[in-house]
This record gives sequence, structure tokens and C-alpha cells, in this order.
Amino acid sequence: MNAAKKLRDLTVEELQQQGADWRSELVNLRIRKSASQIEQPSRIRVLRRSIARVETVLRERARKETVA
Repeated sequence: MNAAKKLRDLTVEELQQQGADWRSELVNLRIRKSASQIEQPSRIRVLRRSIARVETVLRERARKETVA
């Protein structure tokens, strides 16, 4: 099962919480990156893409409610 499919199985509240968690982790990683204390630089890219997936799923649901 791919990441987007897993996200589509979550509720709106769970998606919003997951997005907020990932955003705070991203902020922490960016701060550590500026201090050159980051172990996995690729984690920043993974988080950005995961946040984008959450936002996409939320937008899909919002559009579906508007159309229906």
C-alpha cells in the first residue's frame, strides 16, 4: 500500500494532526540543519513531500464536499 492510499484511509482530524506533526518536525530539522547537526538531510525532502500528500488529500476531500 502506498503512502497516499494510507493517508486517504485516515479521517480529516487525523490528517490535520499528522500534517501538524510533520510540520513541527520539519521546523526542528531546518533549525538543526542551520547548526550543521543533522543526521539525515534527506529526511527534510521526505517530510516536505509527505506534507504535500496530506494537503492534497485534504484538498481532494474539500473539493468532493463542495461538488457533492
